[in-house]
Amino acid sequence: MDPLLDPLEIAGVDEVGRGCLFGPVFAAAVVLPAAAAERLQAAGLTDSKKLSPSRRAALVLPIKRSAAAWGIGQASAAEVDRCGIRTATELAMLRALQRLGTPPRLLLVDGPLPLRLWSGRQLPLVGGDARCAAIAAASVLAKQERDALVRRLALRHPGYGLERHVGYATARHREALARLGPTSLHRLSFLSRRRTSAGSPPPPAAAPCP
Repeated sequence: MDPLLDPLEIAGVDEVGRGCLFGPVFAAAVVLPAAAAERLQAAGLTDSKKLSPSRRAALVLPIKRSAAAWGIGQASAAEVDRCGIRTATELAMLRALQRLGTPPRLLLVDGPLPLRLWSGRQLPLVGGDARCAAIAAASVLAKQERDALVRRLALRHPGYGLERHVGYATARHREALARLGPTSLHRLSFLSRRRTSAGSPPPPAAAPCP
């Protein structure tokens, strides 16, 4: 990380829902002043996967209030099927970054892979959500927004247990899929092996994506 850059010129970005069978993949981007990052870390901010649901929920408002800028983006299940999960994840990240207003001079991306759709300077960070407050804050916002959306969608698609597993490939979710079949919001590309083995046609071939 460039020590000459002001924290207000740096954005952290992270995704949630990459491995789910149902619903969109979400991403968030956050710009944190140095003092805000220290306060949030002292309050327990870390990788959203390591936080309890109640602790994660309690951090959302402090993150939004103390961030210099934040944005949330998503890519639909249809985009996952059409573009592939990596490109769809990058689309969600790009949409989150576009909501910041001013493009950051440095982008910190959680994980080992760069954001191919981003033309600016960037640094992939393995384990970034545990190493960087801005990435951790992004992981919390993305997780809360996605979980809330899937739980609302669970009311329209009962029987899958979405309100509990929020779309991940749990045993209950797979059992419900075998019994009920996929909804219009399931990622058919993720289910193609199961659908083909059951005699159903595979999903359509992917179309060109950005």
